[in-house]
Amino acid sequence: MTSLPAGVTHIDDPADPRVADYFALTDVALRRVLEPREGLFLAESAKVISRALQAGHRMRSLLLAPRWLEDLSELVSACVSDGVPVYVAAPGVIEQMTGFHLHRGALAAMHRPVLKPAGDLLGAARRVLVLEDIVDHTNVGALFRSAAALGADAVLVTPRCADPLYRRSVRVSMGTVFQVPWTRLTRWPQDVELLRRHGYLVAACTVAPHAVTLTDFAADPPGRLALVLGTEGDGLSARTHAAADVSVAIPMAGGVDSLNVAAAGAVLLWALRTGATQS
Repeated sequence: MTSLPAGVTHIDDPADPRVADYFALTDVALRRVLEPREGLFLAESAKVISRALQAGHRMRSLLLAPRWLEDLSELVSACVSDGVPVYVAAPGVIEQMTGFHLHRGALAAMHRPVLKPAGDLLGAARRVLVLEDIVDHTNVGALFRSAAALGADAVLVTPRCADPLYRRSVRVSMGTVFQVPWTRLTRWPQDVELLRRHGYLVAACTVAPHAVTLTDFAADPPGRLALVLGTEGDGLSARTHAAADVSVAIPMAGGVDSLNVAAAGAVLLWALRTGATQS
């Protein structure tokens, strides 16, 4: 291998303990155990890493293949200047190490932030997205991207919802998980009362026949609104339906009864975005 820039370390053993943060990333259960305890999450690609850094997250180390050293030279130099370890390994070594092919240039181990209490996010917000027990990391990431693009002020995830900082969620969100304020609720659906205390109307997004259509609801939306989206397949729980102030359904055609939860979230946020009726 050609000489490396100062401060960059070559790794040829996929079991090297210096890169233990990157081991066995395809084992979702293992990452759920390790990441909270170690206080880490993983960011993939230069764009996502840059967004994390811009949002104030701290990098623990950087891993990349040799071919990306030149393209990502500014990121590498910044890491070296800040004393952040930079590791370079052949693609095959990285794949053995992580369990997947790294094709987006770089992977960074980042320190997890301390999540704020939900009440701290609700004071200044007007549109809030609540994700109830959504288990697919791709859907979680896509919902965060829609939240950022369509003006949601915060995202709240329930205790059993998939981790927004899991690598796939972060990647699908294109780093917008660092842009939209979010936190994890501790008591759901009891925390519906917390939303009400902050002046929110709580809308259960559903396919139930008794629901108000999105067309009618969007004609006169409330000033503060919390949209609650349910898990894939089963949708919202009966307890959440009972606790909500209103049920809202997207009108369907073509014999289709519902949309994927990420698609539904985008439609709802667009229709109910702040100022939508004036634009």
